[in-house]
Amino acid sequence: MKQNTQHSPAWVTFTYVSFAASAFMVGIGIWLLPADLAIKGYLLMGFLMLVQSCITMTKTMRDVHESDRLVNRLEDAKAERLLMEVSKAA
Repeated sequence: MKQNTQHSPAWVTFTYVSFAASAFMVGIGIWLLPADLAIKGYLLMGFLMLVQSCITMTKTMRDVHESDRLVNRLEDAKAERLLMEVSKAA
């Protein structure tokens, strides 16, 4: 049983637009903040690191999930083969 994991083009576009809009709004918020340039730079670095770590975390979570699915499919295939061998012997 294969699951269809393809996203629609509308969903993919929505995610990209949402990310771009939120990054733009945070960038404008930092730019317009009445603070020294050093503080704005610190906030910008923190924001960029947050975005980078979110991307890394979601990719890692996805990789672990995909790995678990492959392991489960292999274990299911081994169990099915064993059951077929047992049923042939009986």
